[in-house]
Amino acid sequence: MTIRVLVVDDQVLIRAGVAALLRAAPDMEVVGEASDGDEAVQLAAEQRPDVILMDIRMPGTSGITATERILEASDEPRPRILVLTTFDLDEYVYAALRAGACGFLLKDTGPQRLLAAIAAVAEGDTLFSPSVTRRLIEAYAPQPDPAGPPPETLDVLTGRELDVLRLVAGGLSNPEIAEALVISESTVKTHLNRTMAKLDIGSRAQAVVLAYETGLVTPGGGHTGGP
Repeated sequence: MTIRVLVVDDQVLIRAGVAALLRAAPDMEVVGEASDGDEAVQLAAEQRPDVILMDIRMPGTSGITATERILEASDEPRPRILVLTTFDLDEYVYAALRAGACGFLLKDTGPQRLLAAIAAVAEGDTLFSPSVTRRLIEAYAPQPDPAGPPPETLDVLTGRELDVLRLVAGGLSNPEIAEALVISESTVKTHLNRTMAKLDIGSRAQAVVLAYETGLVTPGGGHTGGP
């Protein structure tokens, strides 16, 4: 399967270099290059790429706003958006995750890592490790009140779905969650998919963000509403 990619970056050399690398790969197709957020929104609607490599800091419409607009306007299957950033704890990365990006790449990522990352997210994976997600959220999420039961936002979830969400936010992989809860990995995936559908979120990253923002878990490893 050929992966259709839109490259968005205001720096010409970076954009051209990434596009050239992708065009040389046998299973990649560059469907467009955008130099700002507005152009990215337009090309995403016209070309319907599978994956968008999205710069954050651009003149005019930022990558964060462009991500929001693209995902709001897209029909299923929505494009998978990877944020391009210079620093692994860029203050804008957290906002991009909230906007619906499925992960991020550093701009000094090597060619093979970049190709592997695009292929992985095209298949539905997230790009970064749970530990990196936790670091971002601990650095930039507002600190919720750790006392009390899970907030009303999470009332739609079953007890087991809350358990899975806590462990996802704690940085555990699906196999680790399955082992901790003594259930199968496929059951973990089912619970997580139902959780995301009930909460109207589109990625594992957004699930982690929501778990922190609602106070289900708190920076440092604590959580509410359960053992």
